[in-house]
Amino acid sequence: MANGLFDPGREGFLDGTIDYDTAVIKASLVRGYTFSAAHKFVSDATGAGAVLVATATLGSKTVTNGVADAADSTFTAVASGSAITGIAIYQASAVTGGVDVAATAQRLIAWIDTATGLPVTPNGGDITVTWDNGTNKIFKL
Repeated sequence: MANGLFDPGREGFLDGTIDYDTAVIKASLVRGYTFSAAHKFVSDATGAGAVLVATATLGSKTVTNGVADAADSTFTAVASGSAITGIAIYQASAVTGGVDVAATAQRLIAWIDTATGLPVTPNGGDITVTWDNGTNKIFKL
C-alpha cells in the first residue's frame, strides 16, 4: 500500500466534521494494520488489527494551499516490539478542539506507510518523524 487518505476523512473536511487547524490532530505509530480507505474511526482500524504503539499531538499546524503540515514529531520512549509499519493521522478531539473523544469518534484522516525510515523496529528509545518538506508535506487535499 502507498500513502493515502481515508475516504470518510475526505468527507469530513468537506462537511466540516474535521478541522485540521482547530481540532487536536494526532499521529500514531502503528503495527499490524492493512489500510482500508473505508475506515472512518480509529476504532475501525484497531478493530481490524491495528495496534497504536505511540502517539504524538501535531504542533504548529498549517493548511496553506490545501496542504497539511506540522512541526516534526517525537514519540518518546517507544516500547520495544515488532516493527512499526505505518503512521495514522487522525482528529482526536471534537472539531472545536479540547479533550480527546472516544476512539469510536476519532476521525481517521491519513495513512502513511511509504516514507524514509518505515518500517522501524522500536528499541525503547525515542522515534522522531520528520514530516516531508516537499510539495505535499504530510498530505494534500
